[in-house]
Amino acid sequence: MTKFSVEKTTSDILKELALKHKVLRKQAGFTQSELAKRSGVSLGSIKRFENTGQISLESLLQSAQILNCISDFDLILNSNSNLKAIDKLFSDRTKI
Repeated sequence: MTKFSVEKTTSDILKELALKHKVLRKQAGFTQSELAKRSGVSLGSIKRFENTGQISLESLLQSAQILNCISDFDLILNSNSNLKAIDKLFSDRTKI
């Protein structure tokens, strides 16, 4: 987080995801090399992700599948709003 912000930055989130991934990998008993072989993600990508937080979405999903946490991604970009009500707001414009 930045000094004057209460919201996490993208960098903060990347680092947190990388740490969580590393913990899950270790809890599953995998070395980075073993996870790379099982997931089809290159060893370099896994190392880079755990060190910097940088990884492609596809590689992250492949790794999550092996770590049995793929369902966690169901919550991402999930709208809690009624989309039909939002669409109506934009389609029912009054003419001036």
